[in-house]
Amino acid sequence: MSDLLASIRSPDDLKKCSLRELRSIAADIRSLILETVSRNGGHLAPNLGTVELTLALLKVFDPPKDRIVWDVSHQSYAYKILTGRRDSFHTLRQYGGLSGFLSRKESPYDAFGAGHSGTALSAALGMAVARDRRQGRDHVVAILGDGALGCGISLEALNNISSTAQRMVVILNDNEMSISANVGAVSRYLGELLANPRYNRWKAGIESTISRMSGRSQLLRRIYWRVEEAIKSIFLHSVMFEEFGLRYIGPINGHDLPRLISAMEIARDYDRPILLHVATQKGRGYPYAEACPEAWHGTGAFDIATGQPSAAAAVQSYSQIMGAALEILAAKDPSIVAITAAMKSGTGLGAFADRYPDRFFDVGICEEHAAVFAAGLAAEGLLPVFAVYSTFAQRSVDCIIHDICLQQLPVVFCLDRAGIVGDDGPTHHGVFDIALLRSIPNLLILQPSSGVELVNMLHSAIRWKRPVAIRYPRGGEPGFVMPEVFDEIPCGKARIAREGWEVQIWALGDTMPIAFGVADALSQKGLSAGVVDARFVCPLDEELLASQSKRAIAFLSLENGVASGGFGSAVEEFLVANGYKGSIVRGGWPREFLPHGNADALMKRFGMTPEILAGRILKSLAG
Repeated sequence: MSDLLASIRSPDDLKKCSLRELRSIAADIRSLILETVSRNGGHLAPNLGTVELTLALLKVFDPPKDRIVWDVSHQSYAYKILTGRRDSFHTLRQYGGLSGFLSRKESPYDAFGAGHSGTALSAALGMAVARDRRQGRDHVVAILGDGALGCGISLEALNNISSTAQRMVVILNDNEMSISANVGAVSRYLGELLANPRYNRWKAGIESTISRMSGRSQLLRRIYWRVEEAIKSIFLHSVMFEEFGLRYIGPINGHDLPRLISAMEIARDYDRPILLHVATQKGRGYPYAEACPEAWHGTGAFDIATGQPSAAAAVQSYSQIMGAALEILAAKDPSIVAITAAMKSGTGLGAFADRYPDRFFDVGICEEHAAVFAAGLAAEGLLPVFAVYSTFAQRSVDCIIHDICLQQLPVVFCLDRAGIVGDDGPTHHGVFDIALLRSIPNLLILQPSSGVELVNMLHSAIRWKRPVAIRYPRGGEPGFVMPEVFDEIPCGKARIAREGWEVQIWALGDTMPIAFGVADALSQKGLSAGVVDARFVCPLDEELLASQSKRAIAFLSLENGVASGGFGSAVEEFLVANGYKGSIVRGGWPREFLPHGNADALMKRFGMTPEILAGRILKSLAG
């Protein structure tokens, strides 16, 4: 790290820097981001693309007095570094260290926390209205990026801005990507704005003339933007944002500091809502990320020189297993279609999309639309499979209830990364899905304990032709081999994995190894413990539960989800309703937002280890 970057303790120090110094700081920040992410993992490509944008933002505006709201906030590493967190940046995404996203608890500079897309406009609009009500003069800036403008929440907010707020700055960070490449009409429209040859040729000429003029007076800047507005009105006959009541300026080269700063100064002084359309390159400054920004959107630890992962992948992920199985099933059933919400690679659907492009639909960051779209497909006889991270599926709960389950339409939800996800933290832990979905009528909820079970559950869900949610965790299975024949699972039937009679441990999916550890610990205390692979949350295998309750003196339920209202609650509700008098212990995550950190650290902290759980059983029996 250079002495220049080391001297920046806050944005006030940055305001004193020359353009030459800012360019040097930009290079230092990219190096620091690259070094840190190569060790800790994290979101690399989006952060490399926003370095100059962040420098210009902090050069012109004055947070925390001015409210800076980042959409998603996985593009905010440079912002963290420049707002007093450089010395702790090495702890990024580590247990007890800096979050990989913005957090109001972490810093007063973080005006609004976000890990899901599409929230910046609505949040910033609320802040702008609150400022107007107190007659403040501070600024509110929303930075959109990674496909957020195609999100329904963003479009709803856009519709509301001009009639609600007096002043507001919107910066559209357009890198033509979400996680996967952007899709849809909004993306095409923005691409046309970026690529209009006549407009950009005239615009470049005017910019060159202005830049040769001496001085950087406010008058010259205003002259330039007036001329730019005239050019725009000639060549871009219908600028969508102007129709929504926002003054549109752009496209602006997002890596050209003088023009970025000039545009932001105009936006700062404008007395109505204004939008700056900034074109950036995702992955800028690191050749591997520039060449393949989707693959480098989020990454584990890697070798900077070669771009290779630090440790070779030893397992096939459950995402890949699901995608491969769906591809096999689709070859036999032409009614199967696949849907994703800007997560083609992340959910394992890349090969499916290549093989069946006419049966694959990426709807962008629009989970609610994806669910209702799936309902429409199902209503017309198709069999849609919607692969989505558990944490993002939360947005579509109303649509699952109202549009799918109420009508009993055959939509299969593949809830990827269900349970804790480690370093991404509370915005991405998929621990709420069971509690959110368990009360919905007509919905089957399953979780596999192996790759083969996942394949068979997907096969079964498609055959059942009804609403089904299959949840599975981050990670995968070493040495997985795709079975030649897929078997249908008996609906609502659990599997006895280990015989025992005094304590019955009902485990869901990836908690099976913990269950065996608990059983071993109890056996050392002289207790016979059985292990059941529950497989189903809804419907429970009530027949097996009732049979075991006649002999067992204790039940333990295990799930990689919140214990309150989850799978364990279902087990306990059934046992109590049927008069069971023994001990009942629920193993799961507490009803709170879990911090970021590796799985081992979280399990120790929150009592999800075999030793602690066995101790809880023994204590309940002693009581």
